[in-house]
Amino acid sequence: MSLKLGVPSKGRLMDKTFDWFAKRGLTLSRTGSDREYAGRVDGIDGVELVLLSAGEIPRELAEGRIHLGVTGTDLIQEKLPRWEQQLEELEPLGFGHADLILAVPLFWIDVETLDDLDAVAAGFRAKHGHRLRIATKYHRLVREFLTDAGVADYQLVDSQGATEGTVKNETAEMIADITSTGETLRANHLKILGDGLVLKSQATLWRSRVAKYSAEEKATLNQLRDLLQG
Repeated sequence: MSLKLGVPSKGRLMDKTFDWFAKRGLTLSRTGSDREYAGRVDGIDGVELVLLSAGEIPRELAEGRIHLGVTGTDLIQEKLPRWEQQLEELEPLGFGHADLILAVPLFWIDVETLDDLDAVAAGFRAKHGHRLRIATKYHRLVREFLTDAGVADYQLVDSQGATEGTVKNETAEMIADITSTGETLRANHLKILGDGLVLKSQATLWRSRVAKYSAEEKATLNQLRDLLQG
C-alpha cells in the first residue's frame, strides 16, 4: 500500500507545488501524456502521486480516498463545514495567496464598511422590490461572515464565471470573490469594503484524518514529514 498524495493537475499551482517539493528533495512528475492524471514521486518510497483538480482535493481528503493533498484554504473551508475534524493542516506552502473579499461599486460613495452595507441592504428591497444580490462562488463562507457581522437583508446568487462582471451585467449589486492583486476589481470599477476581508487563503498541504493508514503508511508519513520540515 502507498500513501496517496493529491496535487493540482495543471497550471501554475501544479508547477509551484512541484517546485516546492523539489526544494525539499522530492521530485514529483506526471507520467504519460498531459491528458493522463497519473504521476510519480521520487526521493521517498511508498508515496503515490494523484493528479486532481484543486476543487476535487477537499472532497477526496474528506472521503479518505487520498491521505495528503495540496489545495487552497478557501476551497477547504468552503467545501468542508467541519474541516478541522476531517483534516490536519500540515504546511502552508507560501504561494497561491488570495483574499476572499466583499466588493461594491465605486460609485457607492457612502458604503465603506459592513455597517454601511447593512444600512443600504435594509432599504434596498423596499426601493427595488428584491433583496440586494451578492454574486459569489463561496456561499457558505460569505453567509457565515455576514451573519457574524449582523448583515441580514441580502441574497447570494451563484457565480460560476467571471464574478467581477456580474455587477456590470446587472445580475448582482455587489460581489464576494477571491483577489490577489485587486487589478480585476479596479478594472470593473469595484472597491473592497474596509472590513470586508472574509478569508486569507494560500496553497497548503493537508492530511486526511479519516483516511485509513497501515503501519507502513504511518511510517512513510513520519518520514515524509521529517523530509518536508528539513
